Amino acid sequence: MSVAKGLWVTLEAQPGKEADVEEFLNVGRSLVDEEPATMPWFAVKLGPTTYAIVDFFPDDAGRTAHLQGRVGQALGERADELFAKAPDIVQLDVLAAKLP
Repeated sequence: MSVAKGLWVTLEAQPGKEADVEEFLNVGRSLVDEEPATMPWFAVKLGPTTYAIVDFFPDDAGRTAHLQGRVGQALGERADELFAKAPDIVQLDVLAAKLP
């Protein structure tokens, strides 16, 4: 397994929506199981109301498929309800990696 591309998506929960964001991220994990090109996928909590999704792909096609897939759609559909501001999506190029 090799990864060349990634995403870092920072999410800021609406006040009082932290539990809803965490549930959304847990459900998102099951959706990425259906994406063969999504290799490692992580949902993390950075602070009391700040979260991030970090995921990696073998190539641009895998990253694009993920962004256009069910998690990306769900993120767009629920952004106004769950997040204080639009998700900040940063595309990453992997320089080196250690994977199992």
